[in-house]
Amino acid sequence: MRGGARTVTAAFIALALLALAIGPFVGAESIDPSLAWREYLNAPRGAWSPDARILALRVPRVLFGFACGAALALSGAAMQTLLRNPLASPYTLGVSSAGSFGAFLAAALAGGSALAWAGTLERVSALICALLATLCVLAFARRSTRSDGLILAGIALSFLFGAGVVILRHLADPLDLALMDRWMLGAVDVIGFSPLFELLPWILVAGFMLLRRAPALDQLAFDEELAAARGVPVQRVRRESTLAAAALAAAVVAVTGPVGFVGLLVPHAVRPFTGMRHAVLLPCSALAGGALLVGADAIARTVQLLGRGSELPVGAVTAVLGAPFLLLLLLRRRP
Repeated sequence: MRGGARTVTAAFIALALLALAIGPFVGAESIDPSLAWREYLNAPRGAWSPDARILALRVPRVLFGFACGAALALSGAAMQTLLRNPLASPYTLGVSSAGSFGAFLAAALAGGSALAWAGTLERVSALICALLATLCVLAFARRSTRSDGLILAGIALSFLFGAGVVILRHLADPLDLALMDRWMLGAVDVIGFSPLFELLPWILVAGFMLLRRAPALDQLAFDEELAAARGVPVQRVRRESTLAAAALAAAVVAVTGPVGFVGLLVPHAVRPFTGMRHAVLLPCSALAGGALLVGADAIARTVQLLGRGSELPVGAVTAVLGAPFLLLLLLRRRP
Protein backbone atom coordinates (compact mmCIF):
# COMPACT_ATOMS: atom_id res chain seq x y z
CA MET A 1 0.00 0.00 0.00
CA ARG A 2 2.87 2.35 0.77
CA GLY A 3 4.33 1.74 -2.65
CA GLY A 4 0.94 2.41 -4.21
CA ALA A 5 0.60 5.64 -2.21
CA ARG A 6 4.01 6.78 -3.40
CA THR A 7 3.07 6.03 -7.01
CA VAL A 8 -0.22 7.93 -6.73
CA THR A 9 1.47 10.89 -5.04
CA ALA A 10 4.21 10.94 -7.68
CA ALA A 11 1.54 10.95 -10.42
CA PHE A 12 -0.21 13.96 -8.90
CA ILE A 13 3.11 15.75 -8.42
CA ALA A 14 3.82 15.16 -12.11
CA LEU A 15 0.36 16.52 -12.99
CA ALA A 16 0.98 19.64 -10.92
CA LEU A 17 4.43 20.22 -12.44
CA LEU A 18 2.99 19.76 -15.93
CA ALA A 19 0.31 22.37 -15.25
CA LEU A 20 2.88 24.80 -13.84
CA ALA A 21 5.19 24.24 -16.81
CA ILE A 22 2.52 24.72 -19.48
CA GLY A 23 0.38 27.36 -17.77
CA PRO A 24 2.57 30.42 -18.43
CA PHE A 25 2.62 29.76 -22.17
CA VAL A 26 -1.13 29.39 -22.71
CA GLY A 27 -3.21 32.45 -23.50
CA ALA A 28 -4.62 34.67 -26.19
CA GLU A 29 -1.08 35.91 -26.95
CA SER A 30 1.37 33.16 -27.90
CA ILE A 31 5.00 33.48 -26.83
CA ASP A 32 8.28 31.73 -27.61
CA PRO A 33 9.10 29.69 -24.47
CA SER A 34 12.87 29.51 -24.94
CA LEU A 35 13.26 33.19 -25.79
CA ALA A 36 10.92 34.30 -23.01
CA TRP A 37 12.66 32.24 -20.31
CA ARG A 38 16.14 33.22 -21.46
CA GLU A 39 15.37 36.93 -21.32
CA TYR A 40 13.25 36.64 -18.16
CA LEU A 41 16.06 34.94 -16.24
CA ASN A 42 19.14 36.63 -17.69
CA ALA A 43 18.41 39.89 -19.50
CA PRO A 44 17.79 43.25 -17.80
CA ARG A 45 14.11 44.22 -17.67
CA GLY A 46 14.60 47.14 -20.04
CA ALA A 47 15.86 44.80 -22.77
CA TRP A 48 13.00 42.33 -22.56
CA SER A 49 11.05 41.42 -25.67
CA PRO A 50 7.21 41.28 -25.58
CA ASP A 51 7.50 37.52 -24.99
CA ALA A 52 9.47 38.00 -21.78
CA ARG A 53 7.14 40.76 -20.60
CA ILE A 54 4.09 38.54 -21.07
CA LEU A 55 5.87 35.71 -19.27
CA ALA A 56 6.67 38.05 -16.38
CA LEU A 57 2.95 38.75 -16.03
CA ARG A 58 1.86 35.13 -16.30
CA VAL A 59 4.34 33.45 -13.95
CA PRO A 60 3.03 35.12 -10.73
CA ARG A 61 -0.53 34.56 -11.92
CA VAL A 62 0.03 30.84 -12.54
CA LEU A 63 1.74 30.33 -9.17
CA PHE A 64 -0.97 32.31 -7.38
CA GLY A 65 -3.71 30.34 -9.15
CA PHE A 66 -2.04 27.08 -8.18
CA ALA A 67 -1.85 28.13 -4.52
CA CYS A 68 -5.52 29.17 -4.51
CA GLY A 69 -6.67 25.95 -6.16
CA ALA A 70 -4.63 23.88 -3.72
CA ALA A 71 -6.13 25.72 -0.74
CA LEU A 72 -9.72 25.34 -1.96
CA ALA A 73 -9.31 21.64 -2.74
CA LEU A 74 -7.65 21.01 0.63
CA SER A 75 -10.49 22.84 2.38
CA GLY A 76 -13.12 20.85 0.49
CA ALA A 77 -11.50 17.50 1.24
CA ALA A 78 -11.37 18.30 4.96
CA MET A 79 -14.96 19.58 5.06
CA GLN A 80 -16.32 16.46 3.37
CA THR A 81 -14.66 14.33 6.05
CA LEU A 82 -15.55 16.54 9.01
CA LEU A 83 -19.19 16.91 8.00
CA ARG A 84 -19.47 13.38 6.62
CA ASN A 85 -21.20 14.69 3.54
CA PRO A 86 -19.96 14.30 -0.07
CA LEU A 87 -21.60 17.58 -1.08
CA ALA A 88 -19.74 19.65 1.49
CA SER A 89 -17.40 22.30 0.13
CA PRO A 90 -16.64 25.96 0.83
CA TYR A 91 -19.03 26.92 -1.96
CA THR A 92 -22.03 24.66 -1.25
CA LEU A 93 -21.97 25.31 2.51
CA GLY A 94 -22.04 29.08 2.16
CA VAL A 95 -18.48 29.55 3.43
CA SER A 96 -17.43 31.31 0.23
CA SER A 97 -20.44 33.65 0.38
CA ALA A 98 -19.74 34.40 4.02
CA GLY A 99 -16.08 35.07 3.31
CA SER A 100 -17.06 37.35 0.45
CA PHE A 101 -19.38 39.30 2.74
CA GLY A 102 -16.63 39.61 5.36
CA ALA A 103 -14.14 40.92 2.81
CA PHE A 104 -16.69 43.36 1.37
CA LEU A 105 -17.61 44.57 4.86
CA ALA A 106 -13.99 45.15 5.89
CA ALA A 107 -13.23 46.98 2.64
CA ALA A 108 -16.38 49.11 3.03
CA LEU A 109 -15.49 50.07 6.59
CA ALA A 110 -11.94 50.88 5.51
CA GLY A 111 -13.21 53.01 2.64
CA GLY A 112 -11.34 51.03 -0.01
CA SER A 113 -12.49 49.79 -3.40
CA ALA A 114 -13.13 46.14 -4.10
CA LEU A 115 -9.80 45.29 -5.66
CA ALA A 116 -7.71 47.24 -3.17
CA TRP A 117 -7.88 44.24 -0.85
CA ALA A 118 -5.07 41.98 0.13
CA GLY A 119 -4.48 43.08 3.69
CA THR A 120 -4.82 41.33 7.00
CA LEU A 121 -8.03 43.14 7.96
CA GLU A 122 -9.95 41.78 4.99
CA ARG A 123 -8.68 38.22 5.51
CA VAL A 124 -9.48 38.28 9.23
CA SER A 125 -12.96 39.62 8.53
CA ALA A 126 -13.47 36.97 5.84
CA LEU A 127 -12.25 34.29 8.24
CA ILE A 128 -14.60 35.39 11.02
CA CYS A 129 -17.61 35.35 8.70
CA ALA A 130 -16.55 32.01 7.17
CA LEU A 131 -16.22 30.45 10.62
CA LEU A 132 -19.58 31.91 11.64
CA ALA A 133 -21.18 30.35 8.56
CA THR A 134 -19.55 26.98 9.27
CA LEU A 135 -20.73 26.97 12.89
CA CYS A 136 -24.25 27.95 11.84
CA VAL A 137 -24.39 25.18 9.25
CA LEU A 138 -23.24 22.63 11.81
CA ALA A 139 -25.76 23.84 14.39
CA PHE A 140 -28.70 23.76 12.00
CA ALA A 141 -27.71 20.38 10.57
CA ARG A 142 -27.56 18.84 14.07
CA ARG A 143 -31.01 20.14 15.01
CA SER A 144 -32.64 19.31 11.69
CA THR A 145 -34.28 15.92 11.21
CA ARG A 146 -33.85 16.09 7.44
CA SER A 147 -31.10 14.11 5.74
CA ASP A 148 -30.38 17.07 3.49
CA GLY A 149 -30.42 19.60 6.35
CA LEU A 150 -26.71 20.36 5.96
CA ILE A 151 -26.93 21.38 2.32
CA LEU A 152 -30.19 23.29 2.81
CA ALA A 153 -28.63 25.24 5.67
CA GLY A 154 -25.66 26.06 3.44
CA ILE A 155 -27.97 27.27 0.68
CA ALA A 156 -29.90 29.44 3.13
CA LEU A 157 -26.72 31.02 4.46
CA SER A 158 -25.47 31.59 0.93
CA PHE A 159 -28.60 33.61 0.23
CA LEU A 160 -28.30 35.45 3.55
CA PHE A 161 -24.70 36.52 3.07
CA GLY A 162 -25.39 37.15 -0.61
CA ALA A 163 -28.08 39.60 0.45
CA GLY A 164 -25.52 41.30 2.68
CA VAL A 165 -23.19 41.66 -0.31
CA VAL A 166 -26.03 43.17 -2.35
CA ILE A 167 -26.69 45.73 0.39
CA LEU A 168 -23.02 46.68 0.56
CA ARG A 169 -22.94 47.01 -3.22
CA HIS A 170 -26.00 49.25 -3.07
CA LEU A 171 -24.23 51.52 -0.61
CA ALA A 172 -20.91 51.52 -2.45
CA ASP A 173 -19.48 54.23 -4.65
CA PRO A 174 -20.88 53.70 -8.19
CA LEU A 175 -17.34 53.90 -9.57
CA ASP A 176 -16.47 50.73 -7.61
CA LEU A 177 -19.44 48.64 -8.78
CA ALA A 178 -17.78 47.32 -11.96
CA LEU A 179 -14.74 46.21 -9.95
CA MET A 180 -16.97 44.61 -7.32
CA ASP A 181 -18.99 42.73 -9.93
CA ARG A 182 -15.84 41.38 -11.55
CA TRP A 183 -14.45 40.38 -8.16
CA MET A 184 -17.65 38.46 -7.37
CA LEU A 185 -17.06 36.27 -10.44
CA GLY A 186 -13.68 35.14 -9.13
CA ALA A 187 -10.32 35.98 -10.67
CA VAL A 188 -6.64 35.20 -10.15
CA ASP A 189 -5.30 37.91 -12.48
CA VAL A 190 -2.78 39.29 -10.01
CA ILE A 191 0.23 41.43 -10.87
CA GLY A 192 3.50 40.55 -9.17
CA PHE A 193 4.28 38.11 -6.40
CA SER A 194 2.96 40.12 -3.45
CA PRO A 195 -0.52 38.49 -3.35
CA LEU A 196 1.11 35.06 -3.41
CA PHE A 197 3.49 35.89 -0.57
CA GLU A 198 0.64 37.31 1.50
CA LEU A 199 -1.49 34.20 0.94
CA LEU A 200 1.21 31.58 1.55
CA PRO A 201 1.40 31.91 5.37
CA TRP A 202 -2.32 31.24 5.66
CA ILE A 203 -2.07 28.19 3.39
CA LEU A 204 1.03 26.79 5.07
CA VAL A 205 -0.27 27.15 8.64
CA ALA A 206 -3.78 25.88 7.90
CA GLY A 207 -2.47 23.10 5.65
CA PHE A 208 -0.06 21.97 8.37
CA MET A 209 -2.93 21.91 10.88
CA LEU A 210 -4.86 19.55 8.62
CA LEU A 211 -1.95 17.31 7.66
CA ARG A 212 -0.88 16.79 11.27
CA ARG A 213 -4.43 15.61 11.99
CA ALA A 214 -4.51 13.20 9.04
CA PRO A 215 -4.49 10.00 11.17
CA ALA A 216 -7.29 11.38 13.33
CA LEU A 217 -9.28 12.35 10.25
CA ASP A 218 -8.94 8.75 9.04
CA GLN A 219 -10.61 7.62 12.26
CA LEU A 220 -13.33 10.28 12.07
CA ALA A 221 -14.16 9.33 8.49
CA PHE A 222 -14.73 5.75 9.63
CA ASP A 223 -16.68 6.28 12.87
CA GLU A 224 -16.58 9.03 15.49
CA GLU A 225 -17.49 6.81 18.44
CA LEU A 226 -14.85 4.27 17.52
CA ALA A 227 -12.33 7.09 17.06
CA ALA A 228 -13.11 8.39 20.56
CA ALA A 229 -12.73 4.86 21.95
CA ARG A 230 -9.28 4.67 20.34
CA GLY A 231 -8.17 7.83 22.10
CA VAL A 232 -8.78 10.42 19.39
CA PRO A 233 -9.78 13.79 20.92
CA VAL A 234 -12.75 14.11 18.60
CA GLN A 235 -13.95 17.57 19.61
CA ARG A 236 -10.47 19.08 19.52
CA VAL A 237 -9.74 17.55 16.12
CA ARG A 238 -13.05 18.82 14.76
CA ARG A 239 -12.45 22.34 16.08
CA GLU A 240 -8.88 22.59 14.76
CA SER A 241 -9.70 21.05 11.39
CA THR A 242 -12.82 23.16 10.92
CA LEU A 243 -10.83 26.29 11.73
CA ALA A 244 -8.12 25.29 9.26
CA ALA A 245 -10.58 24.44 6.47
CA ALA A 246 -12.46 27.70 6.95
CA ALA A 247 -9.20 29.68 7.08
CA LEU A 248 -8.07 28.20 3.77
CA ALA A 249 -11.32 29.10 2.05
CA ALA A 250 -11.56 32.55 3.61
CA ALA A 251 -7.97 33.51 2.80
CA VAL A 252 -8.51 32.68 -0.87
CA VAL A 253 -11.96 34.27 -1.13
CA ALA A 254 -10.70 37.51 0.42
CA VAL A 255 -8.35 37.96 -2.57
CA THR A 256 -9.86 36.12 -5.54
CA GLY A 257 -13.57 36.34 -4.85
CA PRO A 258 -15.75 33.22 -4.69
CA VAL A 259 -14.21 30.64 -7.04
CA GLY A 260 -16.67 27.78 -6.92
CA PHE A 261 -16.65 24.01 -7.26
CA VAL A 262 -12.90 23.41 -6.88
CA GLY A 263 -13.37 22.24 -3.30
CA LEU A 264 -16.25 19.99 -4.34
CA LEU A 265 -14.96 18.53 -7.59
CA VAL A 266 -11.32 17.79 -6.79
CA PRO A 267 -11.65 15.58 -3.66
CA HIS A 268 -14.18 13.38 -5.45
CA ALA A 269 -11.88 13.04 -8.46
CA VAL A 270 -8.87 12.22 -6.27
CA ARG A 271 -10.46 9.88 -3.73
CA PRO A 272 -10.77 6.85 -6.09
CA PHE A 273 -6.97 6.91 -6.46
CA THR A 274 -6.02 7.62 -2.84
CA GLY A 275 -8.82 6.08 -0.79
CA MET A 276 -9.61 7.63 2.57
CA ARG A 277 -6.04 7.81 3.85
CA HIS A 278 -5.83 11.53 4.52
CA ALA A 279 -2.02 11.54 4.58
CA VAL A 280 -2.32 10.84 0.84
CA LEU A 281 -5.75 12.31 0.08
CA LEU A 282 -5.02 15.80 1.40
CA PRO A 283 -1.72 16.49 -0.42
CA CYS A 284 -2.96 14.89 -3.64
CA SER A 285 -6.15 16.97 -3.48
CA ALA A 286 -4.02 20.09 -3.05
CA LEU A 287 -1.87 19.17 -6.06
CA ALA A 288 -4.89 18.34 -8.23
CA GLY A 289 -6.75 21.48 -7.11
CA GLY A 290 -3.81 23.66 -8.01
CA ALA A 291 -3.50 21.99 -11.42
CA LEU A 292 -7.24 22.36 -12.05
CA LEU A 293 -7.31 26.08 -11.29
CA VAL A 294 -4.19 26.69 -13.39
CA GLY A 295 -5.91 24.89 -16.27
CA ALA A 296 -9.16 26.80 -15.76
CA ASP A 297 -7.29 30.08 -15.72
CA ALA A 298 -5.48 29.11 -18.92
CA ILE A 299 -8.89 28.56 -20.55
CA ALA A 300 -10.07 31.90 -19.17
CA ARG A 301 -7.05 33.66 -20.68
CA THR A 302 -7.52 31.98 -24.05
CA VAL A 303 -11.25 32.52 -24.62
CA GLN A 304 -11.95 35.97 -26.01
CA LEU A 305 -15.42 37.34 -25.25
CA LEU A 306 -17.19 38.24 -28.50
CA GLY A 307 -14.00 39.69 -29.93
CA ARG A 308 -13.79 42.32 -27.19
CA GLY A 309 -10.28 41.31 -26.15
CA SER A 310 -11.42 40.63 -22.57
CA GLU A 311 -10.98 37.30 -20.86
CA LEU A 312 -13.40 35.10 -18.95
CA PRO A 313 -13.37 35.21 -15.14
CA VAL A 314 -11.90 31.97 -13.85
CA GLY A 315 -14.91 31.54 -11.55
CA ALA A 316 -17.12 31.24 -14.62
CA VAL A 317 -14.89 28.49 -16.04
CA THR A 318 -14.90 26.47 -12.80
CA ALA A 319 -18.69 26.88 -12.61
CA VAL A 320 -19.10 25.50 -16.12
CA LEU A 321 -16.91 22.54 -15.15
CA GLY A 322 -18.33 22.01 -11.68
CA ALA A 323 -22.07 22.59 -11.98
CA PRO A 324 -22.73 19.51 -14.17
CA PHE A 325 -20.61 17.44 -11.77
CA LEU A 326 -22.70 18.64 -8.81
CA LEU A 327 -25.94 17.75 -10.60
CA LEU A 328 -24.56 14.30 -11.39
CA LEU A 329 -23.54 13.85 -7.77
CA LEU A 330 -27.01 14.82 -6.56
CA LEU A 331 -28.60 12.31 -8.95
CA ARG A 332 -26.30 9.48 -7.88
CA ARG A 333 -26.53 10.16 -4.15
CA ARG A 334 -28.95 7.98 -2.23
CA PRO A 335 -31.57 9.80 -0.15
